[in-house]
Amino acid sequence: MILKLQQKTPHLSGDVRITGSKSESNRLLLLQALFGNFEINNLSNSDDSDVMQRALASTQRVVDIHHAGTAMRFLTAYFAAYEGRETLLTGSNRMKERPIGLLVDALRTLGADITYTETEGYAPLLIKGKKLTKNTVSLAANVSSQYISALMMIGASLENGLEINLLGNITSVPYIEMTRSLLTQLGIVSSFENQIIKIEPEKNVSISEMTVESDWSSVSYYYSLVALSKTAKLNLSSYKKESLQGDAVLAELYDKLGVQTTFLENTIVLEKEVESKPRRVSFDLANCPDIAQTIAVTCFGLGVACDLTGLHTLKIKETDRLEALKNELTKLGATITVTDKSLHLKEGGTCNENITIKTYQDHRMAMAFAPLALKVPIIFEDAEVVNKSYPDFWADFRGLGFKTEQL
Repeated sequence: MILKLQQKTPHLSGDVRITGSKSESNRLLLLQALFGNFEINNLSNSDDSDVMQRALASTQRVVDIHHAGTAMRFLTAYFAAYEGRETLLTGSNRMKERPIGLLVDALRTLGADITYTETEGYAPLLIKGKKLTKNTVSLAANVSSQYISALMMIGASLENGLEINLLGNITSVPYIEMTRSLLTQLGIVSSFENQIIKIEPEKNVSISEMTVESDWSSVSYYYSLVALSKTAKLNLSSYKKESLQGDAVLAELYDKLGVQTTFLENTIVLEKEVESKPRRVSFDLANCPDIAQTIAVTCFGLGVACDLTGLHTLKIKETDRLEALKNELTKLGATITVTDKSLHLKEGGTCNENITIKTYQDHRMAMAFAPLALKVPIIFEDAEVVNKSYPDFWADFRGLGFKTEQL
């Protein structure tokens, strides 16, 4: 679907309720499959979480998770420890290009039986589930925190628990802490000290229900809208100040870009500040790389120079997000350079009209660029890609007065 998005007025107001966090939902779905006995409220309605639910419920030998990278990592660990079950875990062509070798090596250290059926280090994976009896593993910590979270969650189900030794700089620490916090809420004991994570074994959990907070990465697009508006007041729910999600740092980062955040009970209010904008911002996003695209686009729309670092994980996402950002922002009129772990945008630049944004099968490419429709009409290829994390995205934008037109 090719979609044209435009907005006649730069003045915004309204209420938006955003679906549950995809990150929390996918963790809780896996923990529910491992330990059962509890309900999940406000579950994400994203494609990724739907894929996760269907995969966990499937009794088929072949499990296809399409573009869902989180599901690929979490389910690799889950099926490896699923005694007596043989699973062929596969995905889209892009998924077959995203590395999984570090996690597979770690699981093999624990005794897992996993074979690559096409290319060494990549899906598809033939997994013969078995009882994992070893309880110590070492893992490079600077590639993807999802490898670490996958091991943490199955760790509690192992007979002797699990000790994970993290090697090198640890990326996306808040996501590791999110996993630990969810384990704690379920009554599972863990510790994280001096690069070592310890997970104690647990057979049953006593809690009856868990409620998922709404997704902070999804709210980033509204921070961008408010920053790019003339005036704005948006009420977004359901959010809390003490969040498990690393992307909650948005409130602090966007304060520097003219957006004021007020926390009410389960709601945040975003308002445009009239103070002058900075000429340049510099952010280290190692703990929250998923909001890099949004921030880069916001800065371009404001004419603010930006230097974003800590982005080494973006090259192995749904697409190489750094190259994709460079390509699409350049089309719009930006002067931008990228390395393998950083992005640098020059100040100024005119935003070209009616440019077609290629989405690269990446939901965040579509959503990050959408706020620019406050400035100029903008066209999106494969606009339905937003379903991966935020199926109501275009409808919610229409609710704020944006006009969408299928071409």
